[in-house]
Formats: sequence, C-alpha cells, structure tokens
Amino acid sequence: MRAICLYLHIHQPVRYREYSIFDVSNDSNYFNDSYDGRQSNERIFRKVANKSYRPMLDLLENNMQKYPGFKVSFSITGTWLDQAEKWAPELIAQIRRMVNRGQAEIVGETYYHSLAFFYNLDEFNDQVEQHAHKIKATFGVTPQVFRNTEFAYNDSLAHWAEEKGYKGILAEGWDKILGWRSPNYVYRPTGCQNLKLLLKNYRLSDDIAFRFSNRNWSEWPLTVPKYKNWLEMDCLRGNLINLFMDFETFGEHQWQDTGIFDFMNTLIPDWLAEYENKFVTVSEACELMPAADEISMPETITWADTERDLSAWLSNSMQTSAMDDLYAMREQILATKDAGLINDWRYMTTSDHPYSMCTKYWNDGDVHAYFSAYASPYESFMYFENVLRDLDYRLSKYS
Repeated sequence: MRAICLYLHIHQPVRYREYSIFDVSNDSNYFNDSYDGRQSNERIFRKVANKSYRPMLDLLENNMQKYPGFKVSFSITGTWLDQAEKWAPELIAQIRRMVNRGQAEIVGETYYHSLAFFYNLDEFNDQVEQHAHKIKATFGVTPQVFRNTEFAYNDSLAHWAEEKGYKGILAEGWDKILGWRSPNYVYRPTGCQNLKLLLKNYRLSDDIAFRFSNRNWSEWPLTVPKYKNWLEMDCLRGNLINLFMDFETFGEHQWQDTGIFDFMNTLIPDWLAEYENKFVTVSEACELMPAADEISMPETITWADTERDLSAWLSNSMQTSAMDDLYAMREQILATKDAGLINDWRYMTTSDHPYSMCTKYWNDGDVHAYFSAYASPYESFMYFENVLRDLDYRLSKYS
C-alpha cells in the first residue's frame, strides 16, 4: 500500500485598510469591504475565488465523483468562512457536499488564523473552540486532527492537542528535526501516548506549490509521469506521502496557464490506476500504521521561509511591538462583552498582519511583498497601530 495524504489550507485574512491617524475616534470601520482600493477584502476574495477556489473545488469534486477512492483534507479558517458567507456561499455548499460524500475531512485550527498559542493560551483555546463550533454548524463534523496557524508547532502544542483529545496533529517535516528519518511515516510527539504526528513532505509538496512554474528550475517542466516516478521512489522511504500546501497554490500562486489544473486532473487518476495506491484523509493517515518513532521539537518550527521558524512574523521590533500591544488589550476587550468590539479585535490577531510588517530581504522578502496588501512593512505597522489606538478609544467608553 502506498498512500498520498493531500491536505489543502483555505484562508483569506480580513485586511485592515489604510487607516489614518485622522480616522482614530472618528471612524471605526477598519476593514475595507467595499469593492475598491488595494486592500478591498471583497475585491481580493472575488478575484481569488475566480482564479482558484471555484476551478479547484470543481476539479476536486469532479474527481471525487469519478473516483470514490480519491480523498482530500481541508483546513478552513473562520475569516475565510466569514467572507465566503457574504460573497460566495456556493463555495461553502460545495465543500459541504464533499464532506457529506465522506471524501473530505475538515482539520481544526484557530478561527482567526492567529498566533495566540504563543501569546495567550486562554485566547488560543477560545479561538480553537469558536472554530470547532463554526465547523460543526457549517459542515456537521467535529475536527479530529489539528493544525496550528502556519504549521507553528512544538512539543508544548502537541501536549495541548493530546489533552484536548485530538487523534493527530500536522507539522513541517524539516530536515534539521528529522535527521536521517523520513517524513513518510507516522510519528508520535515526545511525551504523548495517543497523539499521532503527520509531517509534511516538503520537497514533493513544494515541487508543486513553489517550483511548478519556475522555468529556471532544472526539473521544469514538471510532468505527471516524472512526478509520479518521484512519488514512487520516495515511497522507498515510507509509504505515506504527505502533500500539504495552500489551496491557493492552484490558480493563484500557480496560474491556470502554467498547466497546474491539468497536472492535478491527470495525477489523481494516474495515481489511483495502480491497485496498491490510494488517497487518505488526515485521520485515515493517523491510523495507517503504528508510530515509527518519537519526534521532539522543543523549539517552534513553521512551514515558512528558509529558517522554518517564527521569524516571518516576529523578527523585528514593529512585529513584536504590534503583537505585544494587541494582546495586552485582551482582558479589557473581553470584559466589555461587546461582540462587535471583540470580533474587530480578534480580526487583528490574524497572522497575516505581522507577516506584512516583515523586513526580510532576498527570496523571503520577495515572498512577503507578494502576499502583502500594503506599500511597505512600515505602512502596514502604522495602520495597524492606528487601529489599536481606535480600539483603545472605544474601550474608554466602558471605563
């Protein structure tokens, strides 16, 4: 038996607008949902829906209808669901059909795609619980496997997930942690008895997610026969290939004219054509085999940038100051019991915001600039801090 575990992360932040100091105490509309401007949440969501969400969901559902053995796992943030409910509810209905078919699994995470685990455990628990309630209400299922924002993982998070009763947790299969071991097995986190650890095969995942359209790549163009051969060769290092990537790989990061949809439309049936090959969900992957070994990650590992740490979000004084200021407000914000105020504050915990303040250079810097809605990291920080000033102004009304 050789299995592919295909996991796709679906997320869009609710971006704050170019919020001026002159808006503070005068206009508490931080999030530009009108169809204009670079930061327009509606404009960006509709654009990505047309380029990525619709064609890829259609591809996945069509393959499920043709091949009952094809399965996929999704993690879907609350911020994406909030926007889809307003601007593309048919996408939610389509995912619900896949879940009802038993061929799609929903993974748990934080509602607001936040780094709360590293700042306030109570807030982290609240956001995970809010997400679980949303998934249950929307899709009728309760997540059994967990992934933290940006795959930010360490031993402490694994202990938390074990205590919460999850059967599995996802993380990056980083060489510095694995050493001689392969990501193509099921592992057990250090100190856990029942929790299974699934590790991303980052080489094979990134061949699709990052290198597929790169004409300077020595392996370009990536064809299905070539990639299938790589999959089969990698199975000599373990029979579980975890292909973990952003959903927007398909159509947004790798545009349609690169052939990415044709590639996937061919890969799925070609892989299933051989009797011993299958696709599994994350829960099924956890149950495929006993844990091959114990893995310890005392330091936090993520799936971003060359360092695979939290430096994409917390490497400069703007980022750390913004996050410290934000989380320092939590108790006062919650004490107001003002649902609108609390929701606005929680939207500001989304990890995309400090990401847009990153000042890294070279290749990592190019990636950060591509994903930012702001002209510079400094402007992003300025607008963020202005929003916090207005949140503080709104708090003063409860004093």
